Amino acid sequence: MSASQPERLTITVGANHIVSGLFERPGAARAVLVLAHGAGAGMEHPAIQSVTTGLTRRGVATLRYQFPYMERKSRRPDPPPLCHATVRAAVAEATRLAPDLPLFAGGRSFGGRMTSQAQALAPLARVRGLVFLAFPLHPAGHPGTDRAAHLHEVGIPMLLIQGTRDELADIELLRPLVQSLGGRATLHVLENADHSFHVPARSGRKDAEVREEALDAVCVWLDRLRGEAPG
Repeated sequence: MSASQPERLTITVGANHIVSGLFERPGAARAVLVLAHGAGAGMEHPAIQSVTTGLTRRGVATLRYQFPYMERKSRRPDPPPLCHATVRAAVAEATRLAPDLPLFAGGRSFGGRMTSQAQALAPLARVRGLVFLAFPLHPAGHPGTDRAAHLHEVGIPMLLIQGTRDELADIELLRPLVQSLGGRATLHVLENADHSFHVPARSGRKDAEVREEALDAVCVWLDRLRGEAPG
């Protein structure tokens, strides 16, 4: 797949906020994924950059972006309504940049949850499915499923990529939750991976292998859905 240079851009969120974005479109792109960052790391963190680089190699365009609090270098996440508005603005920008490509949205951890909340409140225009990289099901040490209640209001397909050692998502709680969502939700489990998709040396695997497995799973899922009519 031909290489591409990220295009830096700005995204207007309402009347009071402007955030940064990075758009990458490889040659012969077959889909575009709008990707939100986690709570403590912005769009240029190596974890997000490795995802977009890997997807570019696989022929998937990406638009990654900042939430306003990350743009102003704050550690305190914005209120959910502002996060939801930012998700919608990024999705609209992806539509402008790649109107010819099937559109998907999601993100890592917090960013994925903000995307799903936005979709649950009102459908994101043109988005065919949501991708969650380490969905934060509950706070560390406090297992529960309240944070995922809104997923029952999401009417489009969802893919959850989750490690079995994720302290923010007890896999024994996540499996029945995904089953309760029926055919809309697909769970891909990364054995021995934690919330950052890191695996211990004793697993016999390397982090890079786990990342490749995760991205392969994303692309298989995207390819299954991209030919289907949105609706």
